[in-house]
Amino acid sequence: MPLPFLTADRAFDTSDTSTTDGDVALAFDDHDEWRRPYRPGPWRVAAAALLLLLASFVLMASLIVAFAGALPGAGLCFGLALLVIAAALRLLRMGTWVSRHGVRRTGFFSTSTVEWRQVTALRTVQQPVRWLGLPRTVQGQALTLVRGGGEPLPLLTDHNADFLSRVEAFDRAADVVEAWGARYGPAAQPVAAPGQ
Repeated sequence: MPLPFLTADRAFDTSDTSTTDGDVALAFDDHDEWRRPYRPGPWRVAAAALLLLLASFVLMASLIVAFAGALPGAGLCFGLALLVIAAALRLLRMGTWVSRHGVRRTGFFSTSTVEWRQVTALRTVQQPVRWLGLPRTVQGQALTLVRGGGEPLPLLTDHNADFLSRVEAFDRAADVVEAWGARYGPAAQPVAAPGQ
């Protein structure tokens, strides 16, 4: 069963060095489809795998409870297993996604989408960042999105579950998101002639 949210598109692989970075970043056909421009990191995949392992034990417990004749308890265990599976899948979907329409930051509980025409700048800055999404902060790099009159929105950090101890992967992902911004941002939009 293919899980498209688990892997990045082949266009985001950088094994082909015959093209420029911008060409690699925009190399696939359908720019309307939302895509994550990097592979999920090992910390994120490991956490999701542990959650799915826990869900399998809870499902087994629900089966044992059902065979014992306690159907309400079995239903409760089954519902808990479904919640754990949903949490694991949501954890795998977390991250930054790009398309022709804009950039989307998917968190565990919320998703925010910013259209490219609202983006005034995308820049990598040194700042305190959260370590693996926990309250503890460390000095690191973040790719931030600046909207007109708005507070900077961090899209990627080099200490989150996707890029911890993977500096090259963070740099590559930041370059790809910046290439999308350069392609579809306000600077790339044609200016309408007066009277049109």
